[in-house]
Amino acid sequence: MKILIHGLNFSPEMIGIGKYTGELAQWLANAGHDVNVVTAPPYYPDWKVRPPYSSWRYQTENWQGVKVVRCPIWVPRHPSGITRIIHLLSFAITSFFTLISEIKFKPDVVISVVPTLFAAPSAAWIARRCKSVSWLHIQDFELDAAANLGMLRSTNVFMQLAIQWEKSVLSRFDRVSSISNQMVKRLIAKGVPEERTVLFPNWVDTTVIYPLPAIDNPYRKELGISNDQIVILYSGNMGAKQGLGLLVDAARKLQSNRQLVFVLCGNGSSRSNLEESARVLQNVKFLDLQPPNQLNLLLNTADIHILPQQAGAADLVMPSKLLGMLASGKPIIATANPGTELAGVVGQVGIVTPSNDVDALAQVIKQLADSPEKRRQLGNNSFQLAKNEWSQEKVLRAFQSQLKSLFDPRL
Repeated sequence: MKILIHGLNFSPEMIGIGKYTGELAQWLANAGHDVNVVTAPPYYPDWKVRPPYSSWRYQTENWQGVKVVRCPIWVPRHPSGITRIIHLLSFAITSFFTLISEIKFKPDVVISVVPTLFAAPSAAWIARRCKSVSWLHIQDFELDAAANLGMLRSTNVFMQLAIQWEKSVLSRFDRVSSISNQMVKRLIAKGVPEERTVLFPNWVDTTVIYPLPAIDNPYRKELGISNDQIVILYSGNMGAKQGLGLLVDAARKLQSNRQLVFVLCGNGSSRSNLEESARVLQNVKFLDLQPPNQLNLLLNTADIHILPQQAGAADLVMPSKLLGMLASGKPIIATANPGTELAGVVGQVGIVTPSNDVDALAQVIKQLADSPEKRRQLGNNSFQLAKNEWSQEKVLRAFQSQLKSLFDPRL
């Protein structure tokens, strides 16, 4: 098939949506499909475009057998509610002209990845113009997240108009997918017919991320952490949705326990505030985002992975970082409210505490740190769950079958 992918984030972004869209494009190309991508220059999670890419000009490259067109985009240095909207709109506008040029490609399938929903109508229009199948894949419910995190008020007239516009956009696509069962249910609640919805979860390559033997770890050496200390690791974006202030608060409560070390690895809009908050804490260490070829070593630095989420975001996103944590074969502590999908997954292989409850979090960290056999058992369960449910080959083969069935219902 000829497949056109349209999305804001793409490789070489190492975390988040860009990582998955890049791996999807590469997998489809390796499977024999002809894949073109319309995207922006990489900027996430630093919110800064780095050379050789440019914010202000169109660039075309051949990446892993995929034609990639990068469109100009405005990137705010300090993203806020209004600047994020301008940022997303800038990509919607500049990428529209590139999408028009892709008409000559005559795609069989047009896949639009959200964020950003602002750009999705253009992809739907191109699909109709080319008589292609249109597929909208939602990684993040932007409007819902903005409302729940206090960026927009649900009673605001603008918000009500935006909700109606969102429903209109969702109705334009032949298929609408999302990454968790709860998010698919939310699609149905937003008016998408159930038969047009698809569960298309994120994945992990368990040949790349897997448990390593308990040997001296280079990250422990770099950070001055002894082998008998317990590392509580967070690795990923440091933004508003993550609620990372809770980790610093927990570290403050546990600072008298010299066996516990919190390692926060990543970059993002909240990192400078976190570093300032943790400045006097000896049990908190920061690392920059690490290159992909070091990810398995990094994740295996942990004795315990920790995954905080703001209460309002727990069912609006399924954190992609969770899959790497699972595949590394280490236990996980997550903050999530009962009944959320995140709580359901982590409850099988780790411990869930209520969102924003620092006392409960600190208590569970201490209990798990004092229980090596429980950590080992939960870690084994984590790896098996990742391998059985979210292996890259299994998820992407299922997605390819869904695509093929749109052309031949017998498949």
